[in-house]
Amino acid sequence: MRGGPGDAERRQRWGRLFEELDSNRDGRVDIRELRQGLARRGGGDPDRGAQQGISPEGDTDPDGGLDLEEFILYLQEREQRLLLLFHSLDRNQDGQIDVSEIQQSFRALGISISLEQAEKILHSMDRDGTMTIDWQEWRDHFLLHSLENVEDVLYFWKHSTVLDIGECLTVPDEFSEQEKLTGMWWKQLVAGAVAGAVSRTGTAPLDRLKVFMQVHASKTNRLNILGGLRSMIQEGGVHSLWRGNGINVLKIAPESAIKFMAYEQIKRAIRGQQETLHVQERFVAGSLAGATAQTIIYPMEVLKTRLTLRRTGQYKGLLDCAWQILEREGPRAFYRGYLPNVLGIIPYAGIDLAVYETLKNRWLQQYSHDSADPGILVLLACGTISSTCGQIASYPLALVRTRMQAQASTEGAPQLSMLGLVRHILAQEGVRGLYRGIAPNFMKVIPAVSISYVVYENMKQALGVTSR
Repeated sequence: MRGGPGDAERRQRWGRLFEELDSNRDGRVDIRELRQGLARRGGGDPDRGAQQGISPEGDTDPDGGLDLEEFILYLQEREQRLLLLFHSLDRNQDGQIDVSEIQQSFRALGISISLEQAEKILHSMDRDGTMTIDWQEWRDHFLLHSLENVEDVLYFWKHSTVLDIGECLTVPDEFSEQEKLTGMWWKQLVAGAVAGAVSRTGTAPLDRLKVFMQVHASKTNRLNILGGLRSMIQEGGVHSLWRGNGINVLKIAPESAIKFMAYEQIKRAIRGQQETLHVQERFVAGSLAGATAQTIIYPMEVLKTRLTLRRTGQYKGLLDCAWQILEREGPRAFYRGYLPNVLGIIPYAGIDLAVYETLKNRWLQQYSHDSADPGILVLLACGTISSTCGQIASYPLALVRTRMQAQASTEGAPQLSMLGLVRHILAQEGVRGLYRGIAPNFMKVIPAVSISYVVYENMKQALGVTSR
């Protein structure tokens, strides 16, 4: 296309825009000039890609800013992305976007907006009063502005799994193409893994207490939080409260990596030619990715439970524990409780995602008048509430999984199947028996979220992560 009449017209238009923005006539456009130019045009903040391109990190020249050729190169790439997005929103391919297509596009992203909100978005771009947006109106509106009507909602509200509360059944993180190209995705994964490790170590006593109560608490012994802590300290001292934490931290890296890779492959298979996945499709992809990761690392889950419940001197370490299980119970022991564990992914991920989307929609409809950015407190609250709801729904299956993992190591415990164990618990203790240990599980949520967020933010700064 270079050298054609269309290309020449575009270069002239971009040249005029460059001259308009270059207020000090130094042959470069910096971020200050870009903001001033947008203010004169009645715009808001510039596109994030423009900010990164104009900043020294994204520019080959040490003094920052873009010269004419760099500016044209950026706008070329930007127009190509805008054209693809325009075609994806233009559902009936008539060359125009109307109100119904705006609503459909938001619905596909899991966001419900009213007719009035869709008309407001359309009015902000419709210059000729036709109540539709053609390609030129779309291009001129979004060429330098941020795509706040679509991209910002996804950017700010992507359901981050940085909130590590000890269970890895959430739908994995979404990463933009920009994050994948710049390598920010792996830095975010590393930051999340370190945050999870510190968070789990900080709340390990509560996690061990939860497992201890899941296996040993009953109607007859009336084991409570203080009684459980006292019993563990008497048996092995204060440091015994961290039993099982080593492997709990160790399994973060392989599980996160496997889940991320599986999620990307499954998304690609489901999406086909679509630009984005619907919420239901994300749930299916996330659940399948979670099941894949759990299948591969599940022996580590069994080892974690056995090491958490071990008596003083029972095992010399991780390898000794694995060898004793293999020698006494055979390889099948490493997959005890696998079925309730995989089944637990569906209610956990489904309810977590549904509650998060509901809270997100409520906030966007009531408070997003000026910006799609909800602020960190709202994001933390939404993520914590949705994860907690997911845990409540899947907790009985998590308890059955832990009991099955621990059966062979518990003296006098019957060796039951999943359904047999559920019937046994209901007959002996009623429905409350399926929720043994849920109190310490709730107690660790707020400290776990707080620790993981603080560490994550510090790790992002250390690794130079520029996106959320």
